[in-house]
Amino acid sequence: MAQTASKACNICLGATGSHYCLECEEYYCEDCKMLHNRQRYSRNHQFQKASDLIPKGKSKCINHKKELTLMCITCNVLVCNGCVTGNHNGHRFSELVDAVAELRVDYEQKILANTSAANQNIKRIKHSLRSFDKSVESVIKAITDKGNVIKCMVDQSVAQIITEVKEKLNEEKNNLNKMLSDAKSVLVTGQNLDKNRLKLDQTRPDVNMVQQITNLKDEINKAHVVYSLPEFPKIIFNRKSVTEEDIRTLIGSYTIR
Repeated sequence: MAQTASKACNICLGATGSHYCLECEEYYCEDCKMLHNRQRYSRNHQFQKASDLIPKGKSKCINHKKELTLMCITCNVLVCNGCVTGNHNGHRFSELVDAVAELRVDYEQKILANTSAANQNIKRIKHSLRSFDKSVESVIKAITDKGNVIKCMVDQSVAQIITEVKEKLNEEKNNLNKMLSDAKSVLVTGQNLDKNRLKLDQTRPDVNMVQQITNLKDEINKAHVVYSLPEFPKIIFNRKSVTEEDIRTLIGSYTIR
């Protein structure tokens, strides 16, 4: 607050008015203040240091032109002594100083209540943030663990399918190799029979030749020749369509409440 020149005591007019009476709106020196506080009508008056206050002009009632010294509790407005017996007759009143003090207590209590509630809310919010962070970490760990389990299951399934494919491949290859071996045996037998035939063709006919030709025919009939081969095996891979949503469904879902 801006400093002003010292004022003289309004009572003794000699000493410095270092105190200001809020009710009387006058300056008092130390001695006059003590006398003022001893008088019955002014013993409850409140003082403030003159250096801390620049007093304003007195407010007047627009109806009675008197100083507004009372608070009408019923109407919650400032009134003068003339209003008590006039428009505010029968209402509840209190001294302006008491009303101001009561208002101060009221807003102080409200401020304290608001700050207390704010502090409690801050504590709860901080606690909730810590709890939420821990919950998020737990959910992330659960998702990661589930993903690792699914990866392991996929790897195991892939290895199992590959093993099954190899086993089936070996089985089919064994069958094909047996067919190949049989075909080679038939070929060798045929080649030998053809050699025997050529020898007979170069031999002069005699009694023994008839028996030799008969024996050759028996051997040809015994030879097992496969004129039609079975359908050879084929292997293909049938891909199954997998979407990102399918993977997410396997992992699971989360909710925030």
